[in-house]
Amino acid sequence: MCRLFAVTSEEPLSPMVAIKALDVMKEGHDGSGVGLFMTDLGGDLEPFKNSPILSGIFSQEGIKKLDRYMMEIGLLTKYKFSIRPTVEPPTGTPKRDVYLIRVYEYPYEWDGLSQAEIDFRLMKIRLDLRAMGAEDQSMMVFSFWPDVIMIKEVGDPMQIADYLGLDRINLQARIIMAQGRQNTNYAITLYACHPFFLQGVASMTNGENTAFGPIREYLSSRGFPGYSGYESDSEVFAHILHYTKTKLGLGLEAYKHIITPLTDQELVSHPDREFLRRLKHSCRFLTIDGPNCVIGCLPDKTVFMTQDSKKLRPGVVGGRPGMFAFSSEMCGLEEAIPDQQRSFEFQPMKYDVAFVDARRTEVQRWNQWDTCIRQH
Repeated sequence: MCRLFAVTSEEPLSPMVAIKALDVMKEGHDGSGVGLFMTDLGGDLEPFKNSPILSGIFSQEGIKKLDRYMMEIGLLTKYKFSIRPTVEPPTGTPKRDVYLIRVYEYPYEWDGLSQAEIDFRLMKIRLDLRAMGAEDQSMMVFSFWPDVIMIKEVGDPMQIADYLGLDRINLQARIIMAQGRQNTNYAITLYACHPFFLQGVASMTNGENTAFGPIREYLSSRGFPGYSGYESDSEVFAHILHYTKTKLGLGLEAYKHIITPLTDQELVSHPDREFLRRLKHSCRFLTIDGPNCVIGCLPDKTVFMTQDSKKLRPGVVGGRPGMFAFSSEMCGLEEAIPDQQRSFEFQPMKYDVAFVDARRTEVQRWNQWDTCIRQH
């Protein structure tokens, strides 16, 4: 199993909050990798919330390729924050040239484009850069999106954090998602490391999705370039959420019904049974098969946790007004928020979705038996 931790806070936090929470849960991950997703940024990057940010790992040759490509498009650098380690990496961690975080200014030619077209172009640039770096590993691009940073590396989370100096004051965010990896089904490749991200939607999973094959085939057949590059069976969770929101125009409640639909017998007594029957039939290829605990973040900065029907992966939500956490284990939650209020503590079961919106005032709960189907 992997270990997951996410935190949403009114005040910007260091990613070390999440790293330390993973560290107290380290019996549940083997130190084979760590992934960080950060949004609602603070620190030096807060003034650039509306500008696209590129994050990834580059060789010196990759930097040259990147600069040529971006100049041809007309994307100019506004701010850059590079991590260039000067010491030897931890045992088992490859030596890299540059961990890059770079903010860009939109080309003048993009003025007047619709938001949908801008979103598509940003996604396409990320995919193009990933493809350009695939052959020689000169570029590993994890995100290219406003108000988002992603950092991934092979190794123990705490050792990697010390190596990269992630406690620096200019690297902060109000929402942080982190995974400590347990290497089970796949080779150690950073594109298989959670969290996963697509056009404002992020997710990470503890578990195994044995329905990966048909889900991948269905998404890949939708004609959308972003539904590609699957190196982990868990990446489809983010893409199903993206599909639910952008293609179906539905929200988190529908996402839960799509990945873990009620049985036909259960639907008989559900107040939304006709809609849910149609949804279940039309999205039958997106049903997951776990066990899985899923933590995700929506573009509106809502952070959520849900389980599949097997409910064999641990997960708890809790905190206090102003700061809430989602954790694989209680010790991770207690490490991050020692002054949590027990009244907010909740462990989602197979029908539940627990979420905290951008107001960060409470843990909200929704159950599949509730009638709450609405457009996003």
